[in-house]
Amino acid sequence: MKQTRIPFFASDSTAKLAQQLLGKKLIYQTVAGTMSGWIVEVEAYLGMLDEAAHAYQGRCTPSNEPLYGPPGTVYIYSIHFQLCLDIATQAVGVPEGILIRALEPDSGRGLMEHHRGKTGLELTNGPGKLMSALGITDKRMNFQLFGEVPLSLDFVTARQPQAITAGPRIGVGAKGSWAKQPLRYYVTGNPYVSKLPKRSMDLVTHGWQI
Repeated sequence: MKQTRIPFFASDSTAKLAQQLLGKKLIYQTVAGTMSGWIVEVEAYLGMLDEAAHAYQGRCTPSNEPLYGPPGTVYIYSIHFQLCLDIATQAVGVPEGILIRALEPDSGRGLMEHHRGKTGLELTNGPGKLMSALGITDKRMNFQLFGEVPLSLDFVTARQPQAITAGPRIGVGAKGSWAKQPLRYYVTGNPYVSKLPKRSMDLVTHGWQI
């Protein structure tokens, strides 16, 4: 499988990069086996001006410091006792990033099910769920680049969404006007998108071009 190291980050806006990530494959290689899935849902966070972002107004702490690294830096953080996976997208010192919210599983599904104790759509349809499914339980990969750690992104073996839906991010309701900014993007109709109503699911093509 051919893989690349973030070939386009820092070349475009974080919002556009987030949309371009949809359909790309996230891969995690472990001693127990390789797990992968197509990215079906993301959220863009626009740094110092974004009230919902961890780096709003230039906030920099030991926890969010990976966001200030070069494009492609791994940023794992915890919220509500769950870990989430974020990717720094811009030049060093520009703390913008993309949260990976959901995956459609590809390889290693049995291993993911073992980690999660779940099957079906609940396996990876949320940011904490996908991290649990991959078996990532700590932040040791922080500050390192995708492709230089067991986490990588495959831009070759990708799928193309039929359509992309944009809407407000989830869980940022108290962040002023930024709460309603359409910075959450997902593959329209994909059943692994978090909180997607059953009536909106495309169970035939999963929202991919075929």
